[in-house]
Amino acid sequence: EVQLVESGGGLVEAGGSLTLSCAASGFTFDEYVIGWFRQAPGKEREVVSCLISSDGRTEYTDSVKGRFTISSDNDKKTVYLQMNSLKPEDTAVYVCAALRWSTLCLPHYYAYDFRGQGTQVTVSS
Repeated sequence: EVQLVESGGGLVEAGGSLTLSCAASGFTFDEYVIGWFRQAPGKEREVVSCLISSDGRTEYTDSVKGRFTISSDNDKKTVYLQMNSLKPEDTAVYVCAALRWSTLCLPHYYAYDFRGQGTQVTVSS
């Protein structure tokens, strides 16, 4: 059984940093995409960043480019989202999701095969 467990969320002041972790268990696929999604109250869920395993490519939504960095530690089967220069508009529940046998950073949350429970990030002004 594949499980994704996020951690690292919390409350931070604007301009601060947080690192989210997405720990995968039961995950044995050679080719996959890990996406970080977020959903703020009253807003649609959006994909923030993706990591494409086949070539290590990373993608970011425009609003976080230059501030967020996605990376992985394959030995630990963990994907990280380093978030710097956080803004109040980054406040949201962040969820990691995995898509098997893909090289595409799909924006559709339910297209992913596995999803975590999410972690809350709150940025105060």
